[in-house]
Amino acid sequence: MKKVSVVTVNYNQPKVTEELLLSIPKSYNNIEIIVVDNGSSADIDTGWQSKYPEVNFIRSDQNLGFAGGNNLGIRAATGDYVFLVNNDTEFTEGLIEKLIEVLDSNPVAGMVSPKIKYFSNKNLIQYAGYSDMNYYTCRNSCIGLRETDNGQYDHITALTAYCHGAAMMIRKEAIQKAGLMNENFFLYYEEVDWCESVKRAGYEAWVCTEAVIFHKESVSVGKKSKLKEYFMNRNRILFTRRNAPFFKRIIFYPYFVLLVVPRNLAAYIKNKNYGFIPMLLKAVWWNLTHSKNSNNLGYPINTIK
Repeated sequence: MKKVSVVTVNYNQPKVTEELLLSIPKSYNNIEIIVVDNGSSADIDTGWQSKYPEVNFIRSDQNLGFAGGNNLGIRAATGDYVFLVNNDTEFTEGLIEKLIEVLDSNPVAGMVSPKIKYFSNKNLIQYAGYSDMNYYTCRNSCIGLRETDNGQYDHITALTAYCHGAAMMIRKEAIQKAGLMNENFFLYYEEVDWCESVKRAGYEAWVCTEAVIFHKESVSVGKKSKLKEYFMNRNRILFTRRNAPFFKRIIFYPYFVLLVVPRNLAAYIKNKNYGFIPMLLKAVWWNLTHSKNSNNLGYPINTIK
């Protein structure tokens, strides 16, 4: 029986994280659970450790971002498979077993995500796979997004362009070959960048819609926030810099500057989101001033045991 390490990252959301822990079924025996407290304002590990003695709580004194927090958990993981889940998700019965079956049956599958449905409306799909990235625009589509689940994506176990950062199970040996998440992203785009790294290491990304997890979308940052606006724009550029072929990159840059920036600025002004304007400009400026370290992996690959 393969050992699975469930890794989740908490940032100032003890109640949400505890709801996740309570939702993990006891049906799969060979499992370890790792919670990384990612620089929360108060050290909440002490109370949790007494309530959940079987959980490995790791405290980081600073917020390392989604990538850095997960990397910390991955380094502590001892499982054959590492299951990264957002702390604002809740498990369903059979979730772990169905994902394990995909990786056990397909040695070339490096990572797999379940179907993701909205917690607030359990008949509404958030994710049933991703389409390929259009590197001219750095845009792709999330299959099934906001569709009512009428069974249209049932019984699908197949290749997908990318796994979803809210829930993805990764083969430990794929991590050893591909390396950890790039911590330059901090928040957003890190999982699709990581998928590209895993694929370059010789593995595939899969989706299994027989497995289901529920997601409380945007609990961490909010549906609209300055933080989200900054990192979504900054990391869209960074992702393209790291992964797009040269010709497509030189098309993307003028597209972003001449079309995306003016369009976003107009939308901010129309919606009176004036605070988003400096966030967009700061996102562009970051990429201009960090042109030489886009490939920094945060941790050396050889630190992954």
